[in-house]
Amino acid sequence: MTSDLEALKRDMLRLGHAARAAAEILAQTPTAAKTAALKAAAAAVRAAGPEILAANREDVEHAKARGLAGPMLERLVLDAKRLEAMAQGLEDIATLPDPIGTEIARWQRPNGLDIARVRVPLGVIGIIYESRPNVTADAGGLCLMSGNACILRGGSESFRSSTAIARALSSGLEAAGLPAEAIQLVPTTDRAAVGVLLTMTESVDVIIPRGGLSLIERVTAESRIPVIKHLDGICHVYVDGAADEAKARQVTLNSKMRRTSICGATETLLVDRRAAGTLLPLLVADLLGAGCEVRGDAETQAVDARVKPATEEDWRTEYLDAIISVRVVGGVDAAVDHINTYGSHHTDSIITENAVTAERFLARVDSGIVLHNASTQFADGGEFGMGAEIGISTGKLHARGPVGAEQLTSYKYMVRGNGQVRP
Repeated sequence: MTSDLEALKRDMLRLGHAARAAAEILAQTPTAAKTAALKAAAAAVRAAGPEILAANREDVEHAKARGLAGPMLERLVLDAKRLEAMAQGLEDIATLPDPIGTEIARWQRPNGLDIARVRVPLGVIGIIYESRPNVTADAGGLCLMSGNACILRGGSESFRSSTAIARALSSGLEAAGLPAEAIQLVPTTDRAAVGVLLTMTESVDVIIPRGGLSLIERVTAESRIPVIKHLDGICHVYVDGAADEAKARQVTLNSKMRRTSICGATETLLVDRRAAGTLLPLLVADLLGAGCEVRGDAETQAVDARVKPATEEDWRTEYLDAIISVRVVGGVDAAVDHINTYGSHHTDSIITENAVTAERFLARVDSGIVLHNASTQFADGGEFGMGAEIGISTGKLHARGPVGAEQLTSYKYMVRGNGQVRP
């Protein structure tokens, strides 16, 4: 066993050394070459479509045999539409402005020093994710555009799919004359590889975990490398007493039921007590009619006998399924207090026609994304015009909200002088 672990460490270190060398090249790579690589990768994904879908079918069959079901299985499945979205996402990233070399600010000091703050890549990014194979393409593409090399460690359930996708990305890099090692997939499902990756301080600059709470907790506890966290999505919609009925019904239903397995799906609905007698029965009926299980407090149960009682645990639960918890609150401040207490600082929305109340909500809710009169399912880098995203950062250091190409950069100061010395 010890020899196996040592061999794994050697393999992982080889990945790290290759990624570091590739990162040095990418940091100086012109925009045109990165764009060409992304377009070639998109074409390669389309050309390898039959291979990728066949690999995915094997993953799905294996996952079902292991008992994987519900949201995790839904996230794993690829089809022609999702494959095309993956290729289109790479092409969308190719159209983004190149963040590298951008001047964030520039000023001159009285002594004549010219100081510029300029965007630079983070370096090598380790990305650990679970069942979604499309993350392989999104993460690889965004890291490429932002001048970073990446080491991808997908979940064992999507290993075949991710391997096929990574091959297509590598062919895109090579077609553009860039090192294939700029995007590498850890070639094993051994969970020990994650532990090794988290200690590779000389090779890896940042770790980004994307998955369930247990993965985030493990990475946070074990990593010796800075972490950009993508925590669970306990998202809320608050329907204010001044909400428009049509907007409230449309946004609430879409926020929950458009796609229940994504992190931007609403898990808790809060309704102003002023709307409890009018809007609440309609909202509950809409959800139940769409096949959603509703768990509510006493006031919510009173409007429909089909509502099940909510427990304290429901307010802290990311269902990722057709289940929602509903609570009646005494106005916007009570809604904000609930969200800041039980939420995960991900995405929260207010439905109201009162602009003052909306601004109070937007200012006070402590989340990466806050919306007014819009669905929480817009919590997506593509919907923000970022081309794609690696995840929604729920932390506050370095990046927050959708993590796209620009968020995968740091900066340095370029100081130009003419012989100045400090007295």
